[in-house]
Amino acid sequence: MNYRSTRDTSNTPAYVSSAEAIKKGLAPDGGLYMPEMLPRISSLDVATLRPMSYAQRAAYILSMFLTDYDKDALLRDCEAAYSEEKFKGGAAPIVKIDDSINSLELWHGPTCAFKDMALQIMPRLLSRALTMTGEDKKARILVATSGDTGKAALEGYRDVEGVDITVFYPVDGVSRMQKMQMATQEGGNVNVCAVYGNFDDAQNGVKAIFSDKALAEKALEDGMFFSSANSINWGRLAPQIVYYISAYCDLIENGTIVDGEEINVCVPTGNFGNIFAAYIARCMGLPLAKLICASNSNCVLTDFIKTGTYDRTREFFKTMSPSMDILISSNLERLLYVIGGASLTSELMGELKENGKYTLPTSLHNTICEVFEGYYLTEEETSEVIRDTFEKNGYLADTHTAVGLGCARKYMKESGDTKVTVLASTASPYKFAADVAEAIGHKITSDEPAVILETLSKATGTEIPSPLLRTLTLPVRFTRTVDPSDMPAVAIEK
Repeated sequence: MNYRSTRDTSNTPAYVSSAEAIKKGLAPDGGLYMPEMLPRISSLDVATLRPMSYAQRAAYILSMFLTDYDKDALLRDCEAAYSEEKFKGGAAPIVKIDDSINSLELWHGPTCAFKDMALQIMPRLLSRALTMTGEDKKARILVATSGDTGKAALEGYRDVEGVDITVFYPVDGVSRMQKMQMATQEGGNVNVCAVYGNFDDAQNGVKAIFSDKALAEKALEDGMFFSSANSINWGRLAPQIVYYISAYCDLIENGTIVDGEEINVCVPTGNFGNIFAAYIARCMGLPLAKLICASNSNCVLTDFIKTGTYDRTREFFKTMSPSMDILISSNLERLLYVIGGASLTSELMGELKENGKYTLPTSLHNTICEVFEGYYLTEEETSEVIRDTFEKNGYLADTHTAVGLGCARKYMKESGDTKVTVLASTASPYKFAADVAEAIGHKITSDEPAVILETLSKATGTEIPSPLLRTLTLPVRFTRTVDPSDMPAVAIEK
């Protein structure tokens, strides 16, 4: 299967292989790579997948998109990525919250966030891509993070041969635990740098580096080329498709649904990548009805779905769900491409860059509304969901999962739709322990991470994840903060 840029408007598109797409990350014209066609998944495929392990399911589904990869090698990589050592108790378990909502817990990996689901396999895909394409230069991975991607990418790429990685994060835009996880990262090929500003400043800085031809030439002179581990890279997004298909199989296996039954999916998201992966699964034929896009106070996606206008020129809020504190949702470009084509996508991205906003044609907005619903939660509502869900259902949700849970309930109440719903649970509550503890009524009086974690554990009778406990024992390695204008210099440091 070949891939093309979402902005390639030529009559003869510049197609590349999946290995080339994963190696490059971003297309030369600034667009995102998408497959030339989407494979179909049938009821027979679902029946085949149901008895498989998660790793086997991942290899089966990824092989539909990565047709130039050797299937046996892909299976070995998936088995290593999703091993018991990496995901204690298994990857992506389904946990019932109430009669309608089932939590798809994506955070049982080494960094306690859903990004592990993609970033444990992605480095292996890139490493093979370098060999498959005959690349003799080092890949320098550049990542902008709102918290979880950074640590997951650092851990995934740690000491991978032929690769080094630099992560940029907003200095005051991540949780204390997220910052500590990145600042203490182990590995000889890793670098971490805070940026003054918010996530969009960091993300824009990385995108600018990718589009800077002079900087790319300088990097090549120094024996390296730039690539990405953000979900703008297809190698990051494709593995996310897997867990929605896997969840459907598990719901059949545990008797919650029957094969062919439609379900809804709710995803707390800021960059739109996680919910777009669910959309791809739906386009492949998985029986997904509504996709509920859940936002916090930075509700640019909610407003877009409801009005058809995307407008990032608005007040930015720091919230207790910082991984969604985003006003520029990069993966929305892929949805525009699927429903409107490359010409419209290129035009709208130009408008966004120049004016900070764009409006969809009415027909395309209606197309989106047939599939997507958009809701958001305030900070007060998020705390209430955490408290009520713990008290009534015995389920402890992190701040992001709580946003999704609250939005799913809003949708169900307003629509009367009681279909079985899969909620993407994106992080361990212990990554945001202070806010979670206070939401259930326990005042935090210390800013020491160890004290905060222990407070939540005692208050809830739950265990602190071992990867977070280990973080507390590691020395701080990275303390630098720079202006966004200094990011190119950091990107090419030797």
